[in-house]
Amino acid sequence: MDWLEEATQPVFDRLTALGRNKLAQMYRACFRSTWDTTLQRSDGTVFLVTGDIPAMWLRDSSAQVYHYVPHAGKYREVSEAILGLLERQFRYIILDPYANAFNREANDHRSHLDDTSWTEEARPWIWERKYEVDSLCYPVRLAYHFWKTTGSAAWCGESFLQAAKQILSTWATEQHHAEQSPYYFRRVCRRASDTLSHDGHGALAAWTGMTWSGFRPSDDACMYGYLIPANFFAAKSLEQMEEIFEALLPEENMTGRIRALREQIQEGLRKYAVTEHPEFGTVYAYETDGMGQFNLMDDANVPSLLSLPYLGCVDAGDPVYQATRRMLLSPANPYYYSGTCGRGIGSPHTPPDYIWPISLCIQGLTSTDPEEIRETARLLENMDAGTLLMHEGVYKDDPAQYTRPWFAWANSIFSEFVEKAVSDL
Repeated sequence: MDWLEEATQPVFDRLTALGRNKLAQMYRACFRSTWDTTLQRSDGTVFLVTGDIPAMWLRDSSAQVYHYVPHAGKYREVSEAILGLLERQFRYIILDPYANAFNREANDHRSHLDDTSWTEEARPWIWERKYEVDSLCYPVRLAYHFWKTTGSAAWCGESFLQAAKQILSTWATEQHHAEQSPYYFRRVCRRASDTLSHDGHGALAAWTGMTWSGFRPSDDACMYGYLIPANFFAAKSLEQMEEIFEALLPEENMTGRIRALREQIQEGLRKYAVTEHPEFGTVYAYETDGMGQFNLMDDANVPSLLSLPYLGCVDAGDPVYQATRRMLLSPANPYYYSGTCGRGIGSPHTPPDYIWPISLCIQGLTSTDPEEIRETARLLENMDAGTLLMHEGVYKDDPAQYTRPWFAWANSIFSEFVEKAVSDL
């Protein structure tokens, strides 16, 4: 019995005892997916492909291993893999904090020819350079929870220190995007969401205290420069960084700088993140420009508005979150779809009427209603198209029509959801 089988045995046994044999098989297959199919060891670090795309996203790679963190204290191979991944992530952030996806080696591989402000040193390492605030949040979240779970700060060395400084500098610069940012991104493409407007600099935005993002976690361009879920996530990451520096690196005297940036972002969220909806009342917007424009929607990718309690950004019972949740899980969200196969949130990144299993997992992970959790598990159990695995998007009327046959992030978060849901099944 390998560690993966041993670690999944309690939940697997509970599910089979409940007569949920297929769900048990799906849980184990999805739990194993990242470890068995995407993990590549190299030069003392770990490179994690996202699945059927041969590149490593800072976001996806962190989310792909997050469900392994509770097991890192017991299994040395898990601890070593996460530490190896963190070291590589920190090196990538030092190399270029604006890039979202990287190559395993400096081989100049990428799927598009883009015009952007990269350095000649960084360029061959970069698969894609879409600047997304959450790309810098995810490694902090992974390191923090690894530390809190295992007690190990083996990741907290020079690479982390330099990466943290890059993150702080980048977020502070992007509070003044139009005036101070060196970043631009231009791509000749069919989809407007694959490039930035205004000659690659993005739509105009006023000062708010929040930090600007060019792209969403779906890799689609932001409509307005302040992505609310990403700023909530950034504030949480800064809170975690503050604790890390106070406990592990007090000699660096950086907690004041971190706290000041966090408070500015939080003040911006208080002033600019909410708006009034005629049906649902006070809700969080998905994006704003700080000049009175709001985008009311949600995307399946995390960070999303739906995911805010999952990321520790707001309490699940928060009245504004609950009103927002009701809006998002209704036709008021233009990317909420309902069909014979199920109902849930999709993404403009995939065709209309495609529901993302990731969003269903997040719906279950943020729910306080046992019946909603049970229904979410039932929907997901019937969305695998006989593969025992999750996919990117699933057509609302036919689970056999799906995008991305190999999408490790969805598999990982599904197993995380099942571990929570098993007590309610």
